[in-house]
Amino acid sequence: MMVCEWKTFTTDSETFTLEAFEELVGDEFEAMMFKDDESIPAYIWTVNYVIIVKRCSKLFTDISFEKIPRNPVCE
Repeated sequence: MMVCEWKTFTTDSETFTLEAFEELVGDEFEAMMFKDDESIPAYIWTVNYVIIVKRCSKLFTDISFEKIPRNPVCE
């Protein structure tokens, strides 16, 4: 499900609010996508990046973010 409004989500160690997320990635939120009935998004779009949300553990809810430029410049 694609949503264009921020939905706060929580891992075992941290709560990600809009302000905390934008400060962490250094960019402005645009949209997020949730798969199935997950409470943590799979992808988050910002003005300059697509961010893949990766789970780091199967036992605990821990995640990392992989930032990919949305509009890379090829020379």
